[in-house]
Amino acid sequence: MEDNNFNQATHRRGFLGTIAAGAAAMGIATLAAPLALSAEATNASVPMDDSDAWFNKVNGKHRIVFDATGPHEIFPFAWPRVFLMSNEKTGTPEKDSTAVVILRHGAIPYAMETSLWAKYKFGEVFKVDDPVTKAPSVRNAFWKPGPDDFKVPGLGSVPIGINQLQDSGIMFCVCNVALTVYGAALAPGMNMDASTVYKEFVAGVLPGIQIVPSGVWAVGRAQEHKCAYCFVG
Repeated sequence: MEDNNFNQATHRRGFLGTIAAGAAAMGIATLAAPLALSAEATNASVPMDDSDAWFNKVNGKHRIVFDATGPHEIFPFAWPRVFLMSNEKTGTPEKDSTAVVILRHGAIPYAMETSLWAKYKFGEVFKVDDPVTKAPSVRNAFWKPGPDDFKVPGLGSVPIGINQLQDSGIMFCVCNVALTVYGAALAPGMNMDASTVYKEFVAGVLPGIQIVPSGVWAVGRAQEHKCAYCFVG
């Protein structure tokens, strides 16, 4: 039994080590030409020409973009809710305020369904602990959470699930370059082809989340649509 546990732990360390090595190598190779890598790995399987049309939905009196580059605890989801609540307190209803959340770099797992969190060990890879178990998460805790999953002192239970925020008009998008890059970094440890992992990532993107060419592209487009900028950190 002890040998089996040792072998499992060794395998897991090797798996995560492969990811880290792949990500480190990718940091040099990919940043030199990320769009070229994206086109090659994805075989242009995801159309990007609808991304600008998606951004044309940004409207309202008050507009803001939240730039999420990592998990950053609950903040990629709490701050958009605070934005809406604060504007309501100053006389602007939800329908007249627009917030865009860009999930890029280390925040991309939040754009994907729970089955991928379990399969690819996103909690371990991206250093995300489950808010309930406090262990590396094997689920997307922000997709259809329970009514009391997230509580804030002084406010009580807060509706900050992605689906709840979408119901309030919050717009979410995810970086295609990051999906490509992390898919390629994870593939060796899974004994899978990078294009296969990428396709699984794309298929697992949550309903209503727009895949955009890149996160930095989305930051630029949001600014062009007169969104104030807020870094999530």
